[in-house]
Amino acid sequence: MSFSWTPHRFSGGALALDVANSVILRHDETRRIDRFEAPGQIESFPKAAANFCAERALFGDIIPVHADGRPGFIRLREMIDRYFRARVLKEPSNGLLAELLAALSETLSRAQSPEGLDAATVHSTLRLIAMPDEERMKICGNCGWLFIDRSKNKSRTWCDMAVCGNRAKANRHYRRKREEAP
Repeated sequence: MSFSWTPHRFSGGALALDVANSVILRHDETRRIDRFEAPGQIESFPKAAANFCAERALFGDIIPVHADGRPGFIRLREMIDRYFRARVLKEPSNGLLAELLAALSETLSRAQSPEGLDAATVHSTLRLIAMPDEERMKICGNCGWLFIDRSKNKSRTWCDMAVCGNRAKANRHYRRKREEAP
């Protein structure tokens, strides 16, 4: 399967969330796609992040994770998703924060470079943990991605209005028209 990194793929609002969102349809085992398993995707992600990520000014050019560090980086990605998803859903953490902090420490200790995707993801995650306005982090009502709602009234329900919001509105319109039909 061929992919391209588009601005929509960076609609999380933070590098750590964009990394977590690299798994498409995470909770649908039959349709789940891990973008980082596709050839060349984990290598091309940093360049795309430098162009599209909301935190690109903080990290500048990012270099790919060294091949030796990729298994740990993938474990970190999964911990980021588990922790922040539980936080948004207000589920009991049962030590998730401690596990995430351990994963952050391990990842940073193995990082080959401070400009690496792994190091930048650690820093982005720490910024999210310390985020003062927790209710701004949400889960997209269409695709299930994590995102930061930067709207003035905190009312955003989709990661990206142009894609997920449009799909949800079109689906709602279709259902309404179908119900009105004789």
